[in-house]
Amino acid sequence: MTSPFLPTVLQAPYYAELAAARAAYLRQESATAFHHLERAHILGQRWALSHTHVHMLMLRHGMRTGSLREVLGQIPRVFLGFLGSLVGRVPIGNTGGANVPAEQPMPLPTDLEGWLRQA
Repeated sequence: MTSPFLPTVLQAPYYAELAAARAAYLRQESATAFHHLERAHILGQRWALSHTHVHMLMLRHGMRTGSLREVLGQIPRVFLGFLGSLVGRVPIGNTGGANVPAEQPMPLPTDLEGWLRQA
């Protein structure tokens, strides 16, 4: 079982993505906000607490935007993502939204790959 806590090296970029999402919501740019949530998901998905936190924010995004698909897609991800992170079974690079299969690995963005390599 892996640690549920985000490594220190990833905390600054993870929280920067969450702050960028909040700022985008304030500007009423929900698509930009979700993009930053996806990036936070990539950074935090291997650690149960950060992974679950992002899925909760994505669930909230679905409710904010009235996206039933996102709401229904996030409900199982909140629980299964937590468990998957604890046992080390997550698809690296997956952006976490309901628009992609939950088990599909995806290419890592170049800038995030460097941070993840340090973790």
